[in-house]
Amino acid sequence: MKTGPFERHHERYDRWFENHEKLYESELEAVRELIPKEGQGIEIGVGSGRFSTPLSIEFGLDPSKEMLKLADERGIRVIRGIGEKLPFKDESFDFALIVTTICFFDDPSEALKETGRILKSKGKVIIGFIDKESPLGYIYQKKKDDNVFYSAAKFFSVEEVIQLLNQVEFSNFSFVQTLFGGIDRASFEKPKKGYDEGSFVVVSARK
Repeated sequence: MKTGPFERHHERYDRWFENHEKLYESELEAVRELIPKEGQGIEIGVGSGRFSTPLSIEFGLDPSKEMLKLADERGIRVIRGIGEKLPFKDESFDFALIVTTICFFDDPSEALKETGRILKSKGKVIIGFIDKESPLGYIYQKKKDDNVFYSAAKFFSVEEVIQLLNQVEFSNFSFVQTLFGGIDRASFEKPKKGYDEGSFVVVSARK
C-alpha cells in the first residue's frame, strides 16, 4: 500500500474532512446506509478514523503509524497491517468496511480475498469509493499527478469493483450513491439507492 504520503502528510489528510465538511457528511451518510446495525466490524484502511468513529466500528487496520495514532486518539482499537495480509484468524468479523482505500491497495483482488477470509459466514464487506467514470472521478484522474495522496492511486469503476468482488465469490450486492454535484458543493447531499448518478458509490456484498 502507498503509505509514504500518509505518514508525511497525516495532518493535512485529516484536515480535509474539516475543509470539506458537507462532502464528508454526505459520504458518511451513504456508508451508514449499508453498515450492519449489529455485529463486530473492522475498517481496513482506517486512516485517521473519520469513518469508524461515527459509525461505532471498534477495530481499524492501517499500514501508516501516523494515521493509526490519530485513529487511536478517536477511540479506535488500532492494528498495523496491510489489506493483502490481514493479521487476523479466519472468520473473525461480521463485517468489514473499506472506504476510499481500494484505490491504494497494491493487489485489490488479494485484499478482497483476505477480507473474505476474515469474515464470518454470510459476513458483509462494504466498499466506498469514487467511481472513476463519474464527474469527480474524471477530475481526480486528470489531476492525480498533482495530488500528494492520489498520485499513486488506481481508480475503479463500479463494474470493475463488482468484477473484483465476484472473483473472490462475494454476492448479493446493494448500492448507495451520493455527491451529485462538484467537490466544492456547500450543501449535504442525501444518498439514494443505485449508482450511475453520484460520484461516490458504496457497495455492500455478502460472503
